[in-house]
Amino acid sequence: MTVKKLTTDLYVRHYDLDPDATTLTDVGWIDMKLYSTVLMSFFRNIGTSAVVFNIVANTASDGSGDEVIVKTQAQAAGAPDAVGDQIFLEVSQEEIASKATDDGYAYRYISANISFATGTDEATVTYIGKVLHNQSGATADIIST
Repeated sequence: MTVKKLTTDLYVRHYDLDPDATTLTDVGWIDMKLYSTVLMSFFRNIGTSAVVFNIVANTASDGSGDEVIVKTQAQAAGAPDAVGDQIFLEVSQEEIASKATDDGYAYRYISANISFATGTDEATVTYIGKVLHNQSGATADIIST
């Protein structure tokens, strides 16, 4: 028997964050209308510099529209400053809708928005979304060819 319960209930996607810069970088845009909540994790692979970790919402699927910071990860001074450190942020569809109502914009898409204090730092960013309606392939294998 093959059970694929979590791959139909959850969206899981990993992103390699190696911006070679110190500016805020959008990691990957997803459509919040598909999820009730999304958890984003930051896992440091290389470096020890300070990190800014936000979740932003935007009106455009590629981040080119009106944008707002929805949440910011508050950290102790210097943290996460070691390889293997992990921090998390979570956002709900209701939070995005509330922000849209408050600001008068149709925010729909979200992304992690991260910067390092040093351009040589790297991380893995993972999105885990609770889908509103179970769907085959919500989490799927991605194999480069």
